[in-house]
Amino acid sequence: MSQRAALVDPVNRPSSKAPLVWALGAAIPWSALVLGQIVWFVVDPRPAWVHALAAVATVVGAAVSVLVVPWWRYRVHRWDIDGQAVYTRTGWLTQERRIAPISRVQTVDTERGPLDRLFGLANVTVTTASSAGAVRIVALDSEVADAIVARLTDIAALGEQDAT
Repeated sequence: MSQRAALVDPVNRPSSKAPLVWALGAAIPWSALVLGQIVWFVVDPRPAWVHALAAVATVVGAAVSVLVVPWWRYRVHRWDIDGQAVYTRTGWLTQERRIAPISRVQTVDTERGPLDRLFGLANVTVTTASSAGAVRIVALDSEVADAIVARLTDIAALGEQDAT
């Protein structure tokens, strides 16, 4: 009988600062839209109800994007690493589960955007020899991200197989 690898359900969450960073990241474009609507209201002579309808749509969209989506993402996003694979679960409306075998790891990178740096966060990208693309572990505390990169580099270096 063949032996099957156990599927690991990822258990580690992003940083507890992730919902705030995601909310701020979502608030920036919504703020630009609000400013645009204010200018539109001042220069456009359309009836007030047209502007009010646009404002309500903007408030509802912003509220969902800034207040609901970041917390939902935080509840869903998970990651885990063992000697066999990198496991992630991401998404908020559509959820995706990815498993990248360590033997297929080609590169491990970190990325820190402006908001990430402000809050001490980083994202880890694990590139594999997969047509599905890289596996991303997002919104980690910088120290955790650095430890993950070091650990994956050590584990991948121990492998006897070429990841190409």
